[in-house]
Amino acid sequence: MSAQQSVGIVTPQVARFDEPLALTCGRQLDTYELVYETYGELNASRSNAVLICHALSGNHHAAGYHSADDKKPGWWNECIGPGKPIDTNRFFVVCLNNLGGCHGSTGPSSINPATGRPWGPDFPPLRTRDWVHSQARLADYLGIGCWAAVIGGSLGGMQAMRWSLEFPDRIRHCIVIAAALKLSAQNLAFNEVARQAIESDPDYFGGNYQSSNTVPARGLALARMIGHITYLSDDAMANKFGRDLRSGSLSRGEDSNAEFQVQSYLRYQGSQFSGHFDANTYILMTRALDYFDLALEYDNDPVAAFRHAQCSFLVISFSTDWRFSPERSREIVDALIAAERPVTYAEIDAKEGHDAFLMPIPRYLDVFRAYMRRVGDET
Repeated sequence: MSAQQSVGIVTPQVARFDEPLALTCGRQLDTYELVYETYGELNASRSNAVLICHALSGNHHAAGYHSADDKKPGWWNECIGPGKPIDTNRFFVVCLNNLGGCHGSTGPSSINPATGRPWGPDFPPLRTRDWVHSQARLADYLGIGCWAAVIGGSLGGMQAMRWSLEFPDRIRHCIVIAAALKLSAQNLAFNEVARQAIESDPDYFGGNYQSSNTVPARGLALARMIGHITYLSDDAMANKFGRDLRSGSLSRGEDSNAEFQVQSYLRYQGSQFSGHFDANTYILMTRALDYFDLALEYDNDPVAAFRHAQCSFLVISFSTDWRFSPERSREIVDALIAAERPVTYAEIDAKEGHDAFLMPIPRYLDVFRAYMRRVGDET
């Protein structure tokens, strides 16, 4: 854990907001808290701040370690730190757990002040726009008038694009990685199957499982298994597991319960996930992902939408990402070009599938680092 490898030990912080936040659904949160982490130092002109928007299962812990005993760093440690693409020697980096999350920010597992019980399924439904507006409140709290860059992968990339439209004068660069203007029907279907897995768990209790002192662990594990399959490419799974057995035999005449390595791996991933993620948060976030449609209120014209943006864009896709394919990124790029907005595009040849945006792929890191140097030169 040297200085060259990591931002070191970091401590999450909590920002409390007592000004009501009006939500897209028509309801409001009277008070709420956002948990966040920061890396690097804010410069005197407050011009070097970068916002990291997390994806579906992400949180505020994007880099570094919470203690000297931690074995696993933050989820984007490959990209955030001294000398890394998001260089903490140059940038002041902020990452928060989104509203509705389950890692400290106000969400379904928090106490509803009106009832004294967990919000559960009564927590207001959220849209990406709500996250962006709460993030803008956090920027105000931190004294940041304009982000040097707003960056996100997958669902985080959708938030970054929404930032460019909601607060065009508060963002200079928008970096969109492995994202889309809206979900395909296939993606909508995967999310619905995952939600059904949770909601059909007998321990779900209509979302009131906390009051029943239960956890819909089986359903949440299945949801994670479904999602995890879609994040990997066929080649990545073949290279990692093939048809290797963990136990048993496929020999003729043997009545054995043969178990493939991939089966064991998926069960492990599901079990780990269900132990630390909230089922109502999973449902809330997948629905926000489903409902995201950048051009919906612009007569379904992404070109008209992006004409409201004032920043420069970097868009990155990965060749084997079939959940958010390069075609979806090229739709973003084509709309930006037609809207006469400055955009840089890179399609990275990578075998890892959608999860590639989290991986230390040399070409990806080189492209990312080169663009961020340009961002840093403007601060």
